[in-house]
Amino acid sequence: MEITSKQRAKLRGMAQNIETIAQFGKNELSPEQIVMVEQMLTKRELIKCSVLENSPYTARELANMLAEETGAIAVDAIGRKFVLYRRNEKEPVISLD
Repeated sequence: MEITSKQRAKLRGMAQNIETIAQFGKNELSPEQIVMVEQMLTKRELIKCSVLENSPYTARELANMLAEETGAIAVDAIGRKFVLYRRNEKEPVISLD
């Protein structure tokens, strides 16, 4: 799934108003964490996550890894926070038109 720069900008704006709902720490990315992100993306479509200082990954690295594992799009990564988006095909919540 690809999005345009205009759609990416819209998602970034929407992400400013949502709470961080997941944190990743010092351990490697686990299958349980991937399942958790999958479930959150299915329910919300747009999620914001943070990476703790003791993590072996940067926010951009973790965003790209999770996007690849879940079929999502890494919308943004700034500092220790990142945003992922994946459209729910059955019950879409966000319209990018």
